[in-house]
Amino acid sequence: MVFSSVIFLFYFLPLTLFVYYFARHRNFVFLVASLLFYSWGEIEYLYLLMASCVINYAFGLMIEKRRPFSAKTSLVAGVSVNILTLIFFKYTNFLVDSANSFLPETLRLSVSAIKLPLGISFFTFHSLSYLVDIYRKKVTAEKNPVNLMLYITMFPQLVAGPIIRFSIIADEIRQRTESSEKFVKGIKIFVIGLAQKVLIANTIAAPADKIFSLPVSELNAGLAWLSAIFYTIQIYFDFAGYSNMAIGLGHMFGLTFPENFNYPYISQSITEFWRRWHMTLSQWFRDYVYIPLGGNQAGKIKTYRNLFIVFFLCGLWHGANWTFAAWGIYHGLFLIFERMGLGGIVEKAWRPIRHAYTIILVIIGWVLFRSDTFTQASMHLKAMAGFGTGKGLVHNANQYLDNNGIIMALIAGVLFSVPISVIMGKLSVRIENIWSCNPLISNSLGFVLTSMLYMVLAVLVIMSLAASSYNPFIYFRF
Repeated sequence: MVFSSVIFLFYFLPLTLFVYYFARHRNFVFLVASLLFYSWGEIEYLYLLMASCVINYAFGLMIEKRRPFSAKTSLVAGVSVNILTLIFFKYTNFLVDSANSFLPETLRLSVSAIKLPLGISFFTFHSLSYLVDIYRKKVTAEKNPVNLMLYITMFPQLVAGPIIRFSIIADEIRQRTESSEKFVKGIKIFVIGLAQKVLIANTIAAPADKIFSLPVSELNAGLAWLSAIFYTIQIYFDFAGYSNMAIGLGHMFGLTFPENFNYPYISQSITEFWRRWHMTLSQWFRDYVYIPLGGNQAGKIKTYRNLFIVFFLCGLWHGANWTFAAWGIYHGLFLIFERMGLGGIVEKAWRPIRHAYTIILVIIGWVLFRSDTFTQASMHLKAMAGFGTGKGLVHNANQYLDNNGIIMALIAGVLFSVPISVIMGKLSVRIENIWSCNPLISNSLGFVLTSMLYMVLAVLVIMSLAASSYNPFIYFRF
C-alpha cells in the first residue's frame, strides 16, 4: 500500500483517523494501524518487523541497566543483530553473485533468492540509532513496549522515512497534544507531497522508464540527456513528495517529523547538495559512522578516508548492486575533491557556473544510480557525450515530448525544484502592498486563495489516479 493509492487515500487513512480520534488509547490504535499497513504489502515479513521491535526493546533496557552484561557488550550485540539481519535479507544474494563472478564454475555458490523485506533499511537504521543514543545517554530506554513498537513501525515513515531519531519524538510518542491547527497543516503538507508524487513524479516516470528500457545502442545524445533529466526530476519529486506526505501524516497524528529535503537542485556544490538531499540519511551517517570514525578531526588523509567509507556505505544502503556503491563513491570523491581545493575554485566562479557544475554532476550520478549495470551506465553516458551509436531513426526525443501532460510535468518539475518564494516573491510583495491597508480583506483573500489551491491540487491528483494505474515508487526497493 502506497500513500498515493486509492485504497490508502479513501479507505485506510480516513478509517484510521476516525478510530484514532475516538479512541482512548491512541498509541495502541496507531500501532495496530501501522502493523496492518505493513501487512497489506508484506505480511510474510511481519514476523521480522515484530522481532526487530522485541529484540531492540530488550537490548535498549540491557544497555541502560548495564546488566546482565556491560553497556558496551549489550550495544555491540544489539548493533550486530541489526546489521547482520540487514546483511542477510538485503545483501546475501548480492554477495553470493559477486563472489561467483570470481569463482570457477565448480566452486560457485547457490542460494535461493531472498525477497527484500519492505522498509528494512529504514526500520533497521531507526533501531540502530535508538540503541546507540541510549549508550551515549542522549535518550532513556523506553519502558513501554507499545511506545517503542510504535516508534519503529509507525506507518507514515516505516517504508521510506524520514529517518527519525527516537530522541526527537520520544516526548511526543509518550504524550502529545493534537490540535486542529496541526491537523490542517498536516493536510496541506500531505496534499503538496501527493501532488509532487502523482502529478510530477508519476507523469515523468513513464517516459523515463521507457527510454531507460531501450537498448542502449538506440540512444542518441538528445534522447540520453532527456531520459537523464526525466529521471533527475522523477527521483526528487518521488522521494521528496513521499517524505512530505509522511511529514503531513505525522502532523495529523500530532507528531513532528524532521524535514528531509531542502531544494537540493539549487545547490552550488556537491557538498551543499548533500546538506539538502535526504537530510535525515546524511545526518544519520554523519552522527553514527563519520564522526565515530574520527570525522574531520584526525587529519586530512583520515578525513578523506572517512568520507570515502561513508559514501560507499551510503551507496550500498540504497541498493544491493555495485552501481549503487559506485554512485556513492562518485559523490564521495567529489566531496573529497572539493575539500582538497576544488570547492574553493568553484566558490569563486560565477553563480550560474557553480550551479551548472553541480547539477551536471548530479545528473551524471543519477544515470549511474538508475542503471542496472556498468555497461548500461557507460553506454548511456557515452550517448550523452555524443558518442552513442543510435542514429535517432527509430527513437528520438520528440516522440517522448508529444504529450502535453509530460511537458507540463517537466516544466513544473523544473519550476518547483527551487523555493516557491524565489518564483513568487515579487508577486507576493505586490499583493501584500495592495491589501495592506485592510488586514481583514488580506487575510480572508489569502485563506480563500490557498484553500482553492489545495482543493485544485487534490482534484487533479484524484483525476490522475483515476485515469492511470501507473504509480511506481522508487524507494520501495531500498
